[in-house]
Amino acid sequence: MLDRPLHEHLDYLQQTMADGDFVVLTGAGISTPSGIPDYRDTNGVRRGRQPMMYQEFLSAPESRRRYWARAMLGWPRVRQAQPNAAHEALASLQSHGRIGGLITQNVDTLHDQAGSHDVIELHGSLHRVLCLDCGQRSERDSIQQLMETQNPYLAGVDAVQAPDGDTLLDPAFEARFQVPHCPHCEGERMKPDVVFFGENVAQTTAARAMAAAENAAGMLVVGSSLMAYSAFRLCRVIADRGKPLIAINLGKTRADELLDLKIEASCEQLLPLLTQRLNAQP
Repeated sequence: MLDRPLHEHLDYLQQTMADGDFVVLTGAGISTPSGIPDYRDTNGVRRGRQPMMYQEFLSAPESRRRYWARAMLGWPRVRQAQPNAAHEALASLQSHGRIGGLITQNVDTLHDQAGSHDVIELHGSLHRVLCLDCGQRSERDSIQQLMETQNPYLAGVDAVQAPDGDTLLDPAFEARFQVPHCPHCEGERMKPDVVFFGENVAQTTAARAMAAAENAAGMLVVGSSLMAYSAFRLCRVIADRGKPLIAINLGKTRADELLDLKIEASCEQLLPLLTQRLNAQP
């Protein structure tokens, strides 16, 4: 069905998702129209440098200094990003009872901002900061203000945006950086409340996502290469149980051999069309 006209793909989606019991799984591709870069190209190959690993972040103060210096410059662009038509379409489908749940690999909260509710955030949220010493969480905006106050020398420094709020910053800017301390315990092991590469998804989150997949009539993947195992395993459960597995994605996915249908089209253009059809049904 890959080479059929778009209206035939929409016919298939409308028919297959008519009962409203599908779960939707989204990845970075849904947020790129909002100005947030993704990790991989259309062949599923990671762009640019290797992201910081969880073990590296934990092991050395220098690693945390490097991470936070770059992240301080990247946060304003993530904070200012707005939901696009694809996020809004999924929020509308959910509010009309046309989908049974929403799981995202993204850490930008754009689904929430668009009006979706009970979103399962597989990889956490950049809008929160977790203290690894006391376990308390803080709002990212408050930590951002602290970092900007303590590091005025970075004001006005321009850095190229990278995925998940990272930036490409000259190492010369990192040595003087003052790492934020926890406002609750003064601990210095603060990290964004997200799942780093090399870190496991929280058990409770993984269990919620798996339950959503097991209880769904099928799954629609939107804008994900599914290279992360935390997402791929959900697709495999759907396929193993003989449920429909459909992807809207520009390029290769890890689950290509499992898919019943892959539509290589812009989710920002396709999802509003699908939403119009499904919401118009009695």
